[in-house]
Amino acid sequence: MYDDLSARGVNVAQISFSHRLKAGTAIGALLACVLSVPAQAQSNNQTETGTQSSSEPVQLAPISVEGKEDSGYKTDNSASDKFTAPLVDTPKTVTVIPKEIIEQRNATSLDEVLRTSPGITLGAGEGGTPSGDRPNIRGFSSEGNIYVDGLRDTGSQTRDTFNLEQVEIIKGPGSAYSGRGSTGGSINLVTKKASLEEDFLAGNVSVGWPFSKRAAGDANYVLSERAAVRLNVLVEDSEVAGRDEVTTSSLGFAPSMALQLNDTTKATLSLYHLQTDDMPDYGHPYDPATGKPVDVDRDNFYGLTNRDFQKTQVDSATLDFEHELNNSLTLRNVSRYSWSENDYIVTNPNDSAADNISEGSVWRAVKSRNSDTTVVSNQTDLSGDFDTFGLKNSFNTGIELSYETSRNRNYSVDTGNRDCSVGGVGAAGGFNCTSLTSPDPNDPWNGSIATSTNSTKTMVSTRSIYGFDTLELDPQFLLNFGVRLDDYQTKSGVNKNHSTFVNYQLGAVYKPATNGSIYVSYGTSSEPSGTTAGDGGDNISASNADLDPEESRSYEIGTKWDLFENRMAATAALFRTEKTNARVALEPGRGAAQTLAGEQVVNGVELGVSGDVTDQWHVFGGYTFMDSEIVDDGPIGTSDGNKIPNVPAHSMSIWSTYDITSDLNMGGGATYVSHRYANTANDKKVPAYWLFDAVATYAVHEDVDLRLNVNNVFDTTYYIKPYQAHFATVGPGRSVVLSSSFKF
Repeated sequence: MYDDLSARGVNVAQISFSHRLKAGTAIGALLACVLSVPAQAQSNNQTETGTQSSSEPVQLAPISVEGKEDSGYKTDNSASDKFTAPLVDTPKTVTVIPKEIIEQRNATSLDEVLRTSPGITLGAGEGGTPSGDRPNIRGFSSEGNIYVDGLRDTGSQTRDTFNLEQVEIIKGPGSAYSGRGSTGGSINLVTKKASLEEDFLAGNVSVGWPFSKRAAGDANYVLSERAAVRLNVLVEDSEVAGRDEVTTSSLGFAPSMALQLNDTTKATLSLYHLQTDDMPDYGHPYDPATGKPVDVDRDNFYGLTNRDFQKTQVDSATLDFEHELNNSLTLRNVSRYSWSENDYIVTNPNDSAADNISEGSVWRAVKSRNSDTTVVSNQTDLSGDFDTFGLKNSFNTGIELSYETSRNRNYSVDTGNRDCSVGGVGAAGGFNCTSLTSPDPNDPWNGSIATSTNSTKTMVSTRSIYGFDTLELDPQFLLNFGVRLDDYQTKSGVNKNHSTFVNYQLGAVYKPATNGSIYVSYGTSSEPSGTTAGDGGDNISASNADLDPEESRSYEIGTKWDLFENRMAATAALFRTEKTNARVALEPGRGAAQTLAGEQVVNGVELGVSGDVTDQWHVFGGYTFMDSEIVDDGPIGTSDGNKIPNVPAHSMSIWSTYDITSDLNMGGGATYVSHRYANTANDKKVPAYWLFDAVATYAVHEDVDLRLNVNNVFDTTYYIKPYQAHFATVGPGRSVVLSSSFKF
């Protein structure tokens, strides 16, 4: 390359780069120099002599090309067009977990990915709430606020990472961004799509102890300058460390095709299929004497291997059109059809008969579900930039339509008498009761199972219109605002709810420097009855069908900085979230009439870092403090002043690696979560815990890496999903995974 430049009369020693560039950017800059030098040289020589000289080199002034190769840990922009400014200038806490973190931490499920971000806890499903992905953000459930490429991903399911580029977590009430629900925030999953840029074949194969094997492949092929296809595939068969009977088996594939229809229009068709076959796990029961999970061996499993199962399946098709109207305006339309199923029978190690636990027995209660959800959705938006009265605007506006139907059936399972002293432990009670200290998952249970002939069908339809804008008053002052109007309807049997609500987001940003910002923001959210009905839970009933939506609001003040020559992002925020009219019961008992009279508050601090301290040292993580309170538990409540369930006061997650040599990278992570109460009475809780992980990656070839992960290095026993009654789910024990990643 340098010889070629010298032959053209360029003094290559004069060309300097102030920052490392991406390969494509560097090549583009060099090509620009190469192509422009002869013309300029010819012009100068012809001016002075009338002829072109080829014997004397042309001396150029030094060229400084601005740019920076993106850190694998740092993300500058959201994938969503609703964020009309870079993240550093967005007046809201947004955590982006990139694929580099997902891969390095060997996070294969959405639950594992979310545990890398502080301020997020995981909830457990039981009866009316299905077993599946149930994240809580800043103290409030967000199970119904998970999105895939900007569209709501309704349906109870367990999500894998094999087709993900990154995970974006938008924190704080945000119905202006995402519609119904989102009291604590929302989660957007950004998927892998076909690319017209290059052919590649990539993948990852891993084996581990305890027994695990997983293989994922990713192939992109450019058919022509206007067409490309991509295929991601997954197969997995693994045990859960420290839980001898708990297994997971997955099969997935996700093809996509990109078409550049003309110079201004492109289309992407994406298909997705994932099926799982797992042994579900509800962990350990609570000890009524202490309010904590019982003190037994971690691997105690109270389920039955010849009865329990969980099978899920998701199929979806997405068509994405994007058309550039001009250099400043882009029109996008996305349509999606999806179908999902969640089918399970799982043992609930029940503590409702307190004498069972104290006498050393556990009743094997059953929770079951056979539900499927169908969703048709369409989103059309217009985004771009314009100037008005000399002020710069970056905007996004659109319309969203969706129709969801779900059907839920339960199984009828013979579980005997909940009082183990009546039926007896073991064969005498049909193995419906087992020993607290030494349960046998292989008991020959032969009770009856029947599929219920009754089913509950729920419909949810939404029509929405929204708009967002970032207004640059001058380079140092920006205003950010957004508004959304939702028309929401849900129906289940004779019960129905029709609500219309408006939510908005307001923010002001001051930039004391180009690489930093200080902001204040205010946002609202609305949660109507039956918000998660499409996920197979929280169906409307006679008790809440006539209620207006719950309302929440958030205040946040914070600062964001790009440090170390823009290699690292650092954030800090103070926030307050208020739910002012929470649904509460008017009288005791299940199905009692409800009213909007409760109040819940979370005050907190959140710190975050992502990026490179130096070219060799990489860091990702943060810390969150949350002070939660049930201010008003309603007219019959007795929990005023208590903590909100599943909200730790302190949570921290940090991940850091260091390039010891050009081929060897080593590092690890630490996670801390303080104790959490399981219920509003605050008489059940799970203890605080520390976890430590380690990783080493070695490049055996420029295209092949070997990675060794040791998760939960000290084999700590901890609980990740405390349910308000009966049980808490046990976290995985120590695991060792050896994997090989390649890309050609």
